[in-house]
Amino acid sequence: MTDGVVSEGAATAGAATAGAVTEIRIVLPAHLKNLARVHGEVPLTVPCLAGDLTQRRVLDALEAAFPVLCGTIRDRATGRRRAFIRFYACEEDLSNEAPDAPFSGEVADALSRGKDPFMVVGAMAGG
Repeated sequence: MTDGVVSEGAATAGAATAGAVTEIRIVLPAHLKNLARVHGEVPLTVPCLAGDLTQRRVLDALEAAFPVLCGTIRDRATGRRRAFIRFYACEEDLSNEAPDAPFSGEVADALSRGKDPFMVVGAMAGG
């Protein structure tokens, strides 16, 4: 582990895909880090241009790099976000955005330049 960034299994999903790729950082909640056996932020290669980043592309790349995470963030059958999982970037809640909608220019730029990570957060309920 160097600089608090990942340990095992460099996340290079889609690296063999021809065309442009975007490097981003992912922050996972502790229980998903344990499951994926990673520490700190997860560097991730997403097979698309920065302007074409979407939730689906990010999560597809994450699940391809760490198959053990399949079904933990999204329902396997429907692809819908699990009820107690939220997505954030640039202090914006992206959880209810359409999975195939490109991120706004500000969010895509910040993610692709490494300024901000894409955060997968375990939400809480109750009182």
